[in-house]
Amino acid sequence: MALRLSVGACLLMNKEILFELSHAECAELYETQSDPKYSAGRFCVFCEFCVKNYNMRIQQKYDAFVAYFEEHMPIAESELHYKDPYQLLVAVILSAQCTDKRVNMTTPALFQRFPKVQDMAASSADEIYSYIKSISYPNNKAKNLLGMAQTLVRDFNGLVPSNLDDLQKLPGVGRKTANVMMAVAFNQPAMPVDTHVFRVSNRIGLTKNSKNVLETEKTLVAHLPQEVISKAHHWLILHGRYVCLARKPKCEECGITTICDFYQKKQKQQQ
Repeated sequence: MALRLSVGACLLMNKEILFELSHAECAELYETQSDPKYSAGRFCVFCEFCVKNYNMRIQQKYDAFVAYFEEHMPIAESELHYKDPYQLLVAVILSAQCTDKRVNMTTPALFQRFPKVQDMAASSADEIYSYIKSISYPNNKAKNLLGMAQTLVRDFNGLVPSNLDDLQKLPGVGRKTANVMMAVAFNQPAMPVDTHVFRVSNRIGLTKNSKNVLETEKTLVAHLPQEVISKAHHWLILHGRYVCLARKPKCEECGITTICDFYQKKQKQQQ
C-alpha cells in the first residue's frame, strides 16, 4: 500500500504537489536515480519508510567511518610546518592551490626573515614576494600576507583572532582558511572543506551530490561526533591525498571499501 506523504513531495512550477510512492517504487527510484522526474525539475522525496531507513543507513556509514580511522589513524594532523598561530596562518594562505610540501620548503626562510607578525607588517609586498616566488600565485599571496599582517597589528594587537568571523576579516582568509585555523590552531570543532574533503566525502557517500563546499561542511558537521570533527577533516584530506586519489583511487589499499559508494558501484559494474 502506498504511503501518502504529509508534506509536499515535489515542487513543480512553484506549486506543491502531493504524490504517493510505495516502498518498492521509492527504493527503486532511490537506487537508480534515473526517473524522468529528476530531469523534469522535480525533487524526489522518499516514502516515510525510506526516509527513516536512509537516515539510519547514513549514520551507520558515519559511525563505521569514524571507527575505522580512530583505529587506523588515531593521530591525524596537518602536514604543514608551523610553531604558532601566526606561522600556521601564513602557511595556510600559501597552501591555496599549492602542495604542503612546496609550502614547507618555502616557509623556513620566510619565517627567519619575518619571525613575528610585526616584522611582516613593516615589510612590503615586493620583499615578501622574493621569499615566496616559487609558490603558486605569489603576487596575490604576497599582497594578502602583507595585508593580513598589517590588519592583525592594526586591529587585533598582533594576535590571530580565535573566532570565525574575525578571521574572515583578514586579507587572504576565506571560510576554509578560517576553519583550518579554528580546527588546527585553536582545537575547535570546525570542518574546513578543500578539494580533497569535498571529493572524498562525496565519493564515499558521506555527502550526496553536495552543490558547494558549504553544503558539504554542514552535512559533515551534522553527522560527525563533535569531538572528532576537526580530526575527521585530516582523515579525509590524508585519505584523499594518499589513497583515494582523484584520477585513480587505490581501492585495493583502502580499508573502507565496505562503506564506500564509489567502490560498491564499481563492483556492480564489473559483475
